[in-house]
This record gives sequence, structure tokens and C-alpha cells, in this order.
Amino acid sequence: MKIAVLGTGMVGRALAGRLAGLEHDVVVGTRDVEQTLARTEPGSMGTPPYAEWQQATPAVRLLPFHEAGAHGELILNATAGAQAMAALEATGAQNLTGKVLLDLAIPLDFSHGMPPQLLVANTDSLGEQIQRAFPDTRAVKTQGAARRALQISNGGLCPQLRPRPASRGKRAEPLDTPGPELARSRQAVSRRRAARRACGPR
Repeated sequence: MKIAVLGTGMVGRALAGRLAGLEHDVVVGTRDVEQTLARTEPGSMGTPPYAEWQQATPAVRLLPFHEAGAHGELILNATAGAQAMAALEATGAQNLTGKVLLDLAIPLDFSHGMPPQLLVANTDSLGEQIQRAFPDTRAVKTQGAARRALQISNGGLCPQLRPRPASRGKRAEPLDTPGPELARSRQAVSRRRAARRACGPR
């Protein structure tokens, strides 16, 4: 399957690498390819520069958001929550129409220090905002509360996309998607787990 992972951070890299290892045709989307590859300093969470990961994972191509969206039959939103809407707008509604969008982004607000708060909560959620902005896209809120190791493990997201001999070359079956309001509770759980990780063990 052709899969586009939006976002070059830890989550995006983990998912892209694992999915490529499962024989999918995977690309990663970013705002500016040259700028992303030119960075030499670690990210805010100590993530190594993307160029180092790219060199170790040559099967995964890095493309601008709109090209990545055009490539993907399935789209994974692994961007930082605060930048998710801008990234999807750059990807283009025409490249999202009719496709399943797995949204892993958590709209965390670090502007007031730790633990982080949610940019949107209670009466709305990022998942609902995405679905309203892109009504012809099948947005599914998933995996936001899970650690990266679980997301790519045998019980996580990636094995559900493992190719099976009988299904190779065929289109994926549609996913059953719950109501978008469920994204609010999932988002809240994700925020609490992020806060616990940020504060460390007690």
C-alpha cells in the first residue's frame, strides 16, 4: 500500500520505518524538504536530525506535504498537534478526499510550562476540527495515547497494515470509524499520559 506519513518527528519516523519494513511504499511529508534535511541540531526532545534517520532509512522518501498526500492511499497525521491543521491544509483537500486519515496528533500546549495543557478540549477536539475542515476525508482518531513502542509493536497500529499474500495488489477494506466526539476522550487520555511522562515518576 502507498502510505504517506505527515511529520518528521519521533512518532512519524517510528511509524514510517516500521511500515516500510512491512513492505509498504512509504513517504514522509514535511513543509520544506531542503530545510528539514539541512538541520544539524537535535530537536526539542533530543531527536537526532532527520538527515541522520533518512540516511539509515533510504527506502522512505521525504517529500513536501502536497506531494506526500498525492502519493498516499492512506494518510497518517503524525505532526505536532499545534501544527496539524496547517500541515493538512498544505497537503491539500484534493489529496485527502476519499482517503482514510489516521490522526495521531495531540494538540498539546507547552506555552505555560509543564505539564502541558490541551489547545482544544471538552467541547471540541482536534479530530473533530479535522473532520469539519475536510468533510470528504475519513478521519480516524487513533493511537494518540500509546507509546511509540506499542504503536509499532505486534499489538499496535502497524501490524494491522501487514501485507497478506491473498490481499496484495488489492485495495484496503474501509475502516469502521466511531463518532468524532470520541476523539475528545482519547485526546484527554493522551494529554494525561503526556503529562505523567513529562513530570516523571513520583
